[in-house]
Amino acid sequence: MTGKVIGVDVGGTFTDLILVDPKTGSIEVSKVPTTMDNQAFGVISAIKNVGAELSDVAAISHGTTTTTNALLERKIAKVGLITTKGFRDVLELGRRTRPTPYGLKGQFSPLISRDVRLEVTERIDADGGIVQALDEAELKSAIVELINAGVESLVIHFLHSYKNSIHEKRALKIAKEMWPNAFVTAGHEILSEYREYERGTTAAINGAIRPVLDRYITRLQSELEDQGFAHDLLVMQGNGGSVSARLVAESAVSTVMSGPASGVMAAAATCRAAGIEKVITYDMGGTSSDVGLVENGVPQVTAELDLEYGMPIHVPMVDVHTIGAGGGSIAFVNDAGMLQVGPKSAGASPGPICYGRGGSLPTITDANLILGRLDADALFSVDNSISLEHVRQIFETEIGAYFNMNAEEAAAAVLQVANNKMAGAIRMVSLSRGHDPRDFALFAFGGAGPLHGVALAKELAIPKVVLPAKPGITNALGCVVSDLRHDFVNTINTPLASLQISDVYDIIKRQISDGEKMIQNDNVAIENMEFLFSAEMQFQGQSHMLSVEISGPDVSLEELQKRFDEVYWARFAVELPEIKAVLVNLHTAVIGRRKSFPLSVLSGNKHKSKLVEALRAHRSVMFDGDWFDTPIYLRELLPVSLGFTGPAIIEQQDTTIVIEPNCSVTMDEIGNLIVEV
Repeated sequence: MTGKVIGVDVGGTFTDLILVDPKTGSIEVSKVPTTMDNQAFGVISAIKNVGAELSDVAAISHGTTTTTNALLERKIAKVGLITTKGFRDVLELGRRTRPTPYGLKGQFSPLISRDVRLEVTERIDADGGIVQALDEAELKSAIVELINAGVESLVIHFLHSYKNSIHEKRALKIAKEMWPNAFVTAGHEILSEYREYERGTTAAINGAIRPVLDRYITRLQSELEDQGFAHDLLVMQGNGGSVSARLVAESAVSTVMSGPASGVMAAAATCRAAGIEKVITYDMGGTSSDVGLVENGVPQVTAELDLEYGMPIHVPMVDVHTIGAGGGSIAFVNDAGMLQVGPKSAGASPGPICYGRGGSLPTITDANLILGRLDADALFSVDNSISLEHVRQIFETEIGAYFNMNAEEAAAAVLQVANNKMAGAIRMVSLSRGHDPRDFALFAFGGAGPLHGVALAKELAIPKVVLPAKPGITNALGCVVSDLRHDFVNTINTPLASLQISDVYDIIKRQISDGEKMIQNDNVAIENMEFLFSAEMQFQGQSHMLSVEISGPDVSLEELQKRFDEVYWARFAVELPEIKAVLVNLHTAVIGRRKSFPLSVLSGNKHKSKLVEALRAHRSVMFDGDWFDTPIYLRELLPVSLGFTGPAIIEQQDTTIVIEPNCSVTMDEIGNLIVEV
């Protein structure tokens, strides 16, 4: 890696940036409020904060929430659909589920309204045979009708195109010649997988956010070039890999969950360097908390994400469970008289009460302040100073009055409810999937993660907490350490007993070849190329699939059966030898490894020889209802040969760390703090 490298992550509250100079080993970090109206402004502001000369920067990797926010807020392009005659309502009928499982309430609006969902004559059967030829005159008429209706982005989604894409390819060629812009999506190019609803919805999502992402990335790339940046911007995808800005909008759906994925990738890289094989990642920011799982340095990946009801996204993504509990999550007493925390957040504006931007509702950050875990005189990004007494009064009025509590008791209750909620998210990625959290370490990061990480580990009996050198900018670090990655999925859906293994070989080899071409098109320097192979399998008659790692293009039928039996047993502790196994999908991930840099530089070089030299002050802090006279340490000054027992507060530029009583703290070789719970 030559030249400086920037990683920048846009969160719901803050935009984080890290600049690494591999030649000198120096790093610079920046954290600025996210500019929600135009995220590019926050990115440029963060770059200016570190004084970077963009002409000296070799690469900028960017994790973005642009597409996720656009979907959740429905700030999307007007999309039109052309589909097989008789199937215009597939996206609305879905799986015949309901927005609210119990009761008759709940509304659902598909991304593409019915008046711009048009049908044309064509039909491919389930085996890929042509039943009815594509009526090109109907197709052209439908395209003209959608253009006249003011549709900006077109989606072409034909029945069984995953099996035979000849009609979709022909329709795509015609549409590109007629459509007034480049925003034309063919379903088989985004996802070549069976299940018309999920494939169609994934294509519809891509069509809806493609113009939004294209405009944002084009604007940001232009801004960077104007300031001297001479390379393609790299954009994080939800699968944990990066792709060139020139190509990213074509598969815009792959950038959904880009932000959470970058944090998991940083955790995986850090733990590989530290020799820790099993970690649960816990990223708590200002708006939400994201939880993932890493085994043997590889994040868990899923191809089944439901962003919200009626919005399944079936492209490979880092498996992250998100809940609405962040530092800015608002605490309130609901209509049932129960204390609730989140999902509504104070966000960056007005933010928590203590930020002095007009926030007037209790948040998790304010609760930590009341309990002494945060320093009222050293809060980051405060516009106007707010007295601690003012924050206490609001807690007593908004929460304490309902439960006969003082401000401290109300704040402790808020943290307890929030921690229970976050512990539930950790159980979702561990216990509910057959993993015992006691076998893992907890990797706590984000601006607020280290405030709660040790308490959550105690709650879940997790024996060890890993606190990286720069927890608050870990997501930005993930952008720096991310590799290039492209994923390919093809459906076979055949029982192993009747499977031609040569078909498997042909598909995997084609996936490898396509991936190698796409890595070359990214036009980014890599050290080597790696491949990850997996299959989605199920027992015949079942609908639920399990992901199974396989050896690659030379996999045998015996290996497929053995690996599926092992995974099924690990998940359900059941053997079903009398039922046939079915190979549903083949998945290949093609990864271009970028040159890494030593993570030890993140720890800095200001370490003192004695712990007392890192002591800044003492402060009363509440733990489990009791006040403790607690030492406050500066992290950058902590000695490398560290060893002490909590309680303690450790402060650094990007976060505050809370060490619970009776927990011991050491430092590893690359600067991670290791807390034994």
